Amino acid sequence: MQAPEIAAKPPSEWRLVALMAAGLTLARFIGLFATPLELYPDEAQYWLWSRTLDWGYYSKPPMIAWTIWATTALGGNEEAFVRFAAPLCHGAIVLAVFAIGRRLYGPASGLAAALLYGLMPAVQLSGLVIATDSLMLVFLSLALLAYVELPYSEGRSRLGLAAGLGAAMGLAFLSKYAAIYGLIGIGLHLILSPGSRKVWNLKTMGLAIGALALVLAPNIAWNAAHGFSTVQHTASNAAWGGRQLFNFGHLGSFIASQFGVFGPVPMAVLVGGTVWLARKRSLTQQDILLLCFCLPAFLIVTAQAFISRANANWSAAGYVAGAILVGAWLVRWKANRWLWGTVALQGLLAIVFLACVIRPPVADALGLANAFKRAKGWEQMTQAIVERLERERFKGIDAVAVNDRFLFNAMAYYGRDIFSQPGAPPLRMWVREAHPQNQAETTDPLTQKEGKRVLLASLEQVYRDEMARDFATVSGTEIVSIRLDRKRKRRVELMIGDGFLPRPRDPVTGLPTPP
Repeated sequence: MQAPEIAAKPPSEWRLVALMAAGLTLARFIGLFATPLELYPDEAQYWLWSRTLDWGYYSKPPMIAWTIWATTALGGNEEAFVRFAAPLCHGAIVLAVFAIGRRLYGPASGLAAALLYGLMPAVQLSGLVIATDSLMLVFLSLALLAYVELPYSEGRSRLGLAAGLGAAMGLAFLSKYAAIYGLIGIGLHLILSPGSRKVWNLKTMGLAIGALALVLAPNIAWNAAHGFSTVQHTASNAAWGGRQLFNFGHLGSFIASQFGVFGPVPMAVLVGGTVWLARKRSLTQQDILLLCFCLPAFLIVTAQAFISRANANWSAAGYVAGAILVGAWLVRWKANRWLWGTVALQGLLAIVFLACVIRPPVADALGLANAFKRAKGWEQMTQAIVERLERERFKGIDAVAVNDRFLFNAMAYYGRDIFSQPGAPPLRMWVREAHPQNQAETTDPLTQKEGKRVLLASLEQVYRDEMARDFATVSGTEIVSIRLDRKRKRRVELMIGDGFLPRPRDPVTGLPTPP
């Protein structure tokens, strides 16, 4: 596989990409520190994990918790520092995308790819929230960079790249198990490209596998000690789970979402270009390499959407390679109008999104309020529940119990100063099924010892009656309604439960038995 010549001195394209990455990162930091939007419940959960560092957690590997621990140790527990790593991750990915594109196709293609990735619609959201995708993509992009550099290195440099590749893949797995698509990409490319196998021998392969195993070993040990809970949760998300097979509606929604998150023009170029070049047998070796790292994520998750369900971001492992391919093809085809039109369109969307984040009324005016509802109202809701707790404090409240993990996570974060006070009742999770279904139910379940007198909080009346039947008596109902925007509210029903005695759960379904 031949690649363009790489200049000895850093060219002007490197400086331009560095300035672009810095500018995007700065804009996102401004958004982080200026936005009044609160943490999503999942972000609050990751923050809660970061208070107790471990090698794994119920539903995710540990990298997200470690990262938040580091950024909050630097700046405190405010929302901006919980999310602080997100803009940095995508700034680093932009640089890696340029380096990969430059090595495979030349600086012009690398620059186009960096622009397309940096302004990708999905990245605008991912750059302002702390989530596992951004961390995984940093390490996957570094692993891909090491992989494409291996054929152009020798001696100790090649050995170092092999070890770095394995370590980067290990860190990607510690971020999100969807990093498996990176290994699938490597395996496919080694099968399809005989020339790529020449750089691998016992030393390079041993170093890569050894580094991967060394990085992953503590997480594997943690999973083994905890019944492989994270692996099981990941597998259950991907499984059919008794849902209806052949969901044409889910399939259509997922495909449409990919045009939204990847960008309508880039996705059309990626799909159309792959089919067209394959039919003409005009795919280059570089194209095949990137397709090995891109297509598995898109195709497997598309199939998953058809037979079960899939969220739009589940194909994120293919974004980096996909952006590089689209940038390279547009440059190869001299489609400058399409390239710069796409950059302009996605740049405009990025500006609008940042404006909505900084000024949520802009989102309301544009009819986008629903997209931000999960980042509103949690602090006010927590305060209302705490006020009820303070009114009941002299009546011997033993615990505060909620029946929704989103509410639990939000209260753990926004009530952190309250529940950490000496003598304050603990925040607990009412467990609906026979076995825990999330981290809160695993680590903080309501027990009979703490259940003599409990302040109960039921979100949106979900499972309210089932929760109430686990108590001898329930009284003191109070409805708290928090307005999120002009059309939407969030409602919590507060009650006092006395004598917690969980009813039997069905041995087959695990659900509470009927009254």
